[in-house]
Amino acid sequence: MRVHVVDPSAYTPPYDHALCASLAAAGADVELHTSRFAHGSVPAAEGYVRREDFYRLAAHVSAPRARRAVKLAEHVPDMLRYRRRARTADVVHFQWLSVQHLDGRLLPRGRPLVLTAHDILPREPRPGQLAAQRRLYERFDAVIVHSEHGAARLTRELDVPAQRVHVIPHGAFTYLAAGGQPAASSPPPAPVADEPPVVLCFGLMRPYKGIEDLLEAWRGIEGAELWIVGMARMDIAPLRAAAPPGVRFVARFVSDEELADYFRRAALIALPYREADQSGVLFTALAFGRPLLLSDVGGFPELAAAGAARVFPAGDVGALALALRELLADGPRRAEMAACAREAAGGRYSWAAAAAATLALYESLLSENRGR
Repeated sequence: MRVHVVDPSAYTPPYDHALCASLAAAGADVELHTSRFAHGSVPAAEGYVRREDFYRLAAHVSAPRARRAVKLAEHVPDMLRYRRRARTADVVHFQWLSVQHLDGRLLPRGRPLVLTAHDILPREPRPGQLAAQRRLYERFDAVIVHSEHGAARLTRELDVPAQRVHVIPHGAFTYLAAGGQPAASSPPPAPVADEPPVVLCFGLMRPYKGIEDLLEAWRGIEGAELWIVGMARMDIAPLRAAAPPGVRFVARFVSDEELADYFRRAALIALPYREADQSGVLFTALAFGRPLLLSDVGGFPELAAAGAARVFPAGDVGALALALRELLADGPRRAEMAACAREAAGGRYSWAAAAAATLALYESLLSENRGR
């Protein structure tokens, strides 16, 4: 089976790589069609072909605003060029489409189309973007979501027919945990001499991530450190100013090699999101066998049901503070959660399981297409 995985803007290189490698390992002939990732290196292709055939001019523009303008100018020609290349595929599986107003008219034709709904709806929609997203879903033969919560939103809020919605859990990024030795060039902040436990909040810093709640909940906690790590996509000066003692910020892009250092050092991963369906950070934590403290948004409670996480009501700073204190004081409980995380990463949330379910979906779509 010839499969094209398409992520024009290279929004999620780790996910793209893990999906393509797992599909290839399961026997598919896979090509990844994407663009150059602007922030650093990406995993080497394993068993699949990577083609950076989107936004080739924008890749050489460094200024963010200018790069966005060049990308927009290239978008339609690149999508039309890819539509011609898609004739060589049996199935085309898009990960992201960033220009919803146009993309529905630019999609390939004559073969099954699949979309992974990483975000059910845009979190910060521009005028008309929500309606365009709804219309875009109508153009796909199947929409993959990572949780039962996401499936319910698609069918209830957006009227996507239930038969076109498929729940395939996100896989744990085990390739990151198996990536070799810790990075020597840019290690995480050095702990103090007695190595206090570290609570890690990792990922792009955005308003919906609940960082303000985490900082408020941290007040009065002693004998531990809170590390907030990732590229800032918001003004974090007020957060730095309001941070209580014991908090460290690393506000920049973190490579895969550095990422491993941070997760290995962490005693607990905290994701106090105010909204989400799922999170790649969560599945990185599973791969490293780390216990999780999660808000009860989206599909997070489904992971907690596997024993790898404790959840608290989103936005409830008091409940978050209590959970932090109790988990930091209870090493055996964290060890139990870590064991459950490792088990989940090798079972329900493995990429082998995700690839098998995804290939089964492709086969069903091809059968339907042949029967028409």
